[in-house]
Amino acid sequence: MDQSNPVQKRKSSSSRYFIDDKVDNDVEEEKTAEDEDETKQKWKRNKRKDKFAGPAPINKETLKKYKRGEQNTVKHLIDKKHKRNLKNEEHKIKQAEEEAARAELLLTEEAGFLEADEGEETSKISQHELARNVDVTSAQKYFELKLDQFGPYRLDYTRNGRHLVIGGQKGHLASIDWVTKKLIFEINVMETIREVQWLHLETMLAVAQKKWLYIYDHQGTELHCVKTFNDVLRMEFLPYHFLLAATSSVGYLKYLDISVGKEISAYQTKCGRLNVMAQNPYNAIVHLGHSNGTVTMWSPNEKEPLVKMICHPTSVTSVAIDPKGLYMATSGQDRILKIFDVRTYKPLQAYKIGLGATELSFSQRGLLAAAVGNVVEVYKDCCTTAVEKAYMTHRCTWPLSDLKFCPYEDVLGLTHSKGFSSLLIPGAGEPNFDSLEANPYHSKRQRQQWEVKALLEKIQPELISLDPGKIGQVDKITMQQKFKEKQEYLGFDKPHGFVPKHKLKGRSSAGNRQHRRQKVADELTRQKVKASTKQKERKKEQEFTYTSALDRFKRK
Repeated sequence: MDQSNPVQKRKSSSSRYFIDDKVDNDVEEEKTAEDEDETKQKWKRNKRKDKFAGPAPINKETLKKYKRGEQNTVKHLIDKKHKRNLKNEEHKIKQAEEEAARAELLLTEEAGFLEADEGEETSKISQHELARNVDVTSAQKYFELKLDQFGPYRLDYTRNGRHLVIGGQKGHLASIDWVTKKLIFEINVMETIREVQWLHLETMLAVAQKKWLYIYDHQGTELHCVKTFNDVLRMEFLPYHFLLAATSSVGYLKYLDISVGKEISAYQTKCGRLNVMAQNPYNAIVHLGHSNGTVTMWSPNEKEPLVKMICHPTSVTSVAIDPKGLYMATSGQDRILKIFDVRTYKPLQAYKIGLGATELSFSQRGLLAAAVGNVVEVYKDCCTTAVEKAYMTHRCTWPLSDLKFCPYEDVLGLTHSKGFSSLLIPGAGEPNFDSLEANPYHSKRQRQQWEVKALLEKIQPELISLDPGKIGQVDKITMQQKFKEKQEYLGFDKPHGFVPKHKLKGRSSAGNRQHRRQKVADELTRQKVKASTKQKERKKEQEFTYTSALDRFKRK
């Protein structure tokens, strides 16, 4: 008995420990349940008191920048599927606008202009002084290339602003990565060069030589010789249509589709030598300046000009269109620079220039550069307001032959008979670039993918018009006219839509409803045809009168 007592004590103690553990677990479960209830209540209270509930608000002024036009109304639509699709599209457009407005915070670069102290003018600040006071990276963008053997030169920048091509009148052709100052290729074509133009990428460029048009690659190798384009003076490339527009000395305007290498149209303008040319980036319309003081607008779909404007009493020397396609700047031999509103074709501003502008160019931010002899003048906000003085000026040693702003850079390129000059123009370029549109830092793989995508999204030349927004609109007048003509031809109106009654047990499927609808429409059509034929027969009977030889003996 003495040995059994400790065993029983141990058993009782072990059972007591087991019971104590079970009680502890129950207490812990109750505590966790209470904690969960408290966290839920706290979360509900915090949700009610949340100061930033819902999506982040968007500034209305910022949202206006990314608006894509007026919203389509779907109340008048009958088809439910079409209505649902339109609602989904409108929702996607609205979501894209909001995301673009919110993503504006990620655009770290800002556009800035040159500001002078009190009593000073920005036009008197020289390029040397500007280069000394900017950072090293910006100062390297101010440079000159002394090429005094094969000038005067013409120049062109790629769409991403990374590469530069210059062509001398005596045959010198060179392509440069002007940011790193790396020479890509340099050749002499042993023939007169009148114009150079980059195509969709820096791997292809078009050169208007003395007799024909030539296409070269990025190594200076001749790819094509287009003999149908002869005596070319000026060229413009339409990037979204893959069209190269060229004017000749005999008055021809021609369009070449570079994706297939085919000439799609050629028109005789009957306006003489065509050495003034510009394109509207908004609607891809080509503007031509003529010796009689007029500016004409052309499309590859029309043999006659879409618009003909009288701009100057003398011959037009240069034409430029701003990037938004709203304003057109023209200069003539009367030494007057005029600004026109392209939407209303009315003059807005007129400026008297000393020697007259031989070349004009708009920047991405709306600055206008004018080549006046050996002086280049840059104007700021000259389209919307009357400007008394130039924003910046620069004097060269030799007369200027061409000038263009570099995209996405505050740089203006000049060419003359002795080489090339790169000037610093603060506030000229767009500070932030869209990598899907034009990426200055793309790799070889990215460039290839962009080229394939651009070819798949190519716009057909038949869609080029003065107002691109009319493509998606419905021509109501033409539809009403067709409806009236069909009504007159048939002699009756088409039956209106019949809505069949809903039936149960699977008898209201889409096929059955359409069959009943068609059956009623056929019956109504049959009745109207019978009525119209009877009416026509009555008219014929009334018009027809029986005559005989004895009718003359009838009493009158």
